[in-house]
Amino acid sequence: MDWIAHPDAWLSRLVLQRGLALVYLMAFLSAVREFRVLAGERGLTPAPAYLRAIPFRRAPSLFHLRYSDRLFDTVAWLGAALAAAVVAGAADAVPLWGSMALWAALWLLYLSIVNIGQIWYAFGWESLLLEAGFLAVFLGNDDIAPPTVGLYLMVWLVFRVELGAGLIKWRGDSCWRKLTCLYHHHETQPMPGPLSWFFHHLPRRVHRVETAANHVAQLVVPFLLFVPQPVATWAAAVIMVTQLWLVASGNFAWLNWLTMILAVAAVDGALAARHLPFLPSPPADRPDAPAWFTVTVVTAAALVAVLSYRPVRNLLSPAQEMNRAYNSLHLVNTYGAFGSVTRQRHEVVLEGTNDDPAAGEAADWRAYEFHGKPGDVHRLPRQFAPFHLRLDWLMWFAALTPYTPSPWLRRLTDRLLSGDPATLRLLRVNPFPTTPPRHIRARLYRYRFTTRRERRTTGAWWHRAPVGDHLPPTRPTLSERSPGCGMVLMHGDGVNKPQFRPAPGRGAVW
Repeated sequence: MDWIAHPDAWLSRLVLQRGLALVYLMAFLSAVREFRVLAGERGLTPAPAYLRAIPFRRAPSLFHLRYSDRLFDTVAWLGAALAAAVVAGAADAVPLWGSMALWAALWLLYLSIVNIGQIWYAFGWESLLLEAGFLAVFLGNDDIAPPTVGLYLMVWLVFRVELGAGLIKWRGDSCWRKLTCLYHHHETQPMPGPLSWFFHHLPRRVHRVETAANHVAQLVVPFLLFVPQPVATWAAAVIMVTQLWLVASGNFAWLNWLTMILAVAAVDGALAARHLPFLPSPPADRPDAPAWFTVTVVTAAALVAVLSYRPVRNLLSPAQEMNRAYNSLHLVNTYGAFGSVTRQRHEVVLEGTNDDPAAGEAADWRAYEFHGKPGDVHRLPRQFAPFHLRLDWLMWFAALTPYTPSPWLRRLTDRLLSGDPATLRLLRVNPFPTTPPRHIRARLYRYRFTTRRERRTTGAWWHRAPVGDHLPPTRPTLSERSPGCGMVLMHGDGVNKPQFRPAPGRGAVW
């Protein structure tokens, strides 16, 4: 291997690029499913109002030229089509410059969505996908041997992801240092998966081993990604196993999958090819990369080196921040997760009734059910990752401020009171399939996993107890009952309030 080309890394590049394209596909399909309801023209936080308030330099996006829901669908479906084509090998079937153009188009299209997505797109894995997607432009295709510098840019990214996550835990909640955080985490994480109940009930000594192993995997192993082979390959394998453990125990969109894909950059492709069956034969020797491509890759590496100053300073700081984008292009960000762990789980449950709310619990309150977030105590949590259910995730955040309803939640109840079909399609169960209810409330419940005995006796996965109203019973106004219900969003509902604008340079809430 030399500093320009790494011929043995053909398999690593293949897996990395196809895997990254698959994540792009999931991201664009998620946008097609939810964006118009969450941030479209009549969304809960409308993008047109946001675009009028935010200059281009703070949120570069194609939609600054013009936004419409139809144009958004075109952009999202185009991104999904390009991602699917790259998964199928299109980037290797075109000339080198064409491959770079494909990856650049994917990055630009998704950047345009993220930068107008507001709170719905304020997650660390959005910036992670954009940063990885930008670096993929400089990996080349089958026309040339994989560029060594391009691969090390990916390694530098996964290093920051893992070390940032490890340091924020060690510096944050004391339960990480006491090895007790996993006594609570599997139960209180944003969106538990089908195995989370079983993980929660592992013996406490196993939880302590889990936590200690996580510290090793995130604080020690990342440094081994930069040492000679085969140690770097084994370090990447440890990271992958750790991420698979997280995949099994919860739903974190594409964060864990993308981290595993990025770790492939450190794998010795020739070593993997010798030990993995049913792999394609190594390609024939490729010519050296053209000079213009080498210069482009080196220039990109220099840019990453300059932009790395602030993330590195953040990693070294005792006041470390989680998931911060330092520029509006989401290049060279800082990452981290779960600097603190909640000890109790609260859930906001939306309930409707046609009875008089003054009747209290005697009224027939029926719950709306979501696909991912806990609701029905007898329903086993489902696996959705790497697909991202943004509305479900924001419902978890809503419960973190039990008695301060978010403006977007009030608008969500307006949509349900009006029986808005697009909004209802994002839910799993609509308890009022023919006519919307007369009143809706947001009820706060304390959830916990059932014990093994409770599970055997009741068949329930959760136990819940009412805490109070997150949002008291509301009823629709005439405008909310109207077919478009657009008037509701134009009269003092907080669309233009500052909390829906990202602070300068910030790109994530988790």
